[in-house]
This record gives sequence, C-alpha cells and structure tokens, in this order.
Amino acid sequence: MAEAFLQEEALFARAMREADLDRVLSIERRAYPHPWSRGIFNDCLRVGYHCRVYEQEEELIGYSVHSVAVGEAHLLNLCVSPAHQSRGFGRRMLRSVIEEAARQGADTLFLEVRLSNHRARALYESEGFNEVGRRFDYYPADGGREDALVYARALK
Repeated sequence: MAEAFLQEEALFARAMREADLDRVLSIERRAYPHPWSRGIFNDCLRVGYHCRVYEQEEELIGYSVHSVAVGEAHLLNLCVSPAHQSRGFGRRMLRSVIEEAARQGADTLFLEVRLSNHRARALYESEGFNEVGRRFDYYPADGGREDALVYARALK
C-alpha cells in the first residue's frame, strides 16, 4: 500500500538551474555508464533548451532536457535516479515533457534510445512512440559503440 501511495505523491517540476548541476550529475553518473558532462548540461542551459528537474519533498527524483524548433521537439535526456526507478516516475516525467512540447507548438516529439535499453524502449512504446529509424554507432559503449533507435510520437 505504501508504494502505491508514493507513486501518487506530488512530483514537482521546475526549471533546472546551474545550482542543480551537482545533484543532476550525481544521478547522471549513477544511472549511465557513459554520462553527460557538466559542460553538456551547461551548454543546454546556455542555449535555452527546456531543462527540468523533478522533485518530491525537495529530493531530486530526476530530470529532463528537450529542445523545440520548427514544430519538432527532441527529447535529449530523461533520467530517473536509480533509487527511484520502477515506481512510475519516468512515465510521469515523460508525460510532462510530452505535454510541455505540445504547448510549445511541437507537432512531433523525437528521441533516441540505446538498442540495449529494453526498459526505456518499453516505456516509450507504451506511451505511443514508434520506431522510425536507427543511428548506427551513436552511443559510446564499453568496447566500442552502440546503435540508437529513433522514436517519434505525434503530439497533435
């Protein structure tokens, strides 16, 4: 019963600030074998991408980064802290990005996902994303590179 209650607790989204980057990077490094650098996050903030943090009772649960241009949105990063995965937070965060991108005038939301990331692929597919392409050798991987699948979802 407590876990169901936790899933329904408020998840507060707000704009990411440079002051959040230590906590964001801590999650990024625990969640990914090849994490983004502070410089990448700083660049995203500097150029005006839509960078959000998601908090619950002042604890950072996760974050997202997306861009919108010429009617298209691109989800660049969506990450839930490993301590909070498999509790519905990723789905709630993804839905928030979808709603925000639609409000910002995007007709379609694109994203890339590692071929080996079956959990993320299942989430995206369950939220109406379809595979539309493949980027060969897109991601760094132990011992080489890994392909990315390109997914898209109509927003209107």
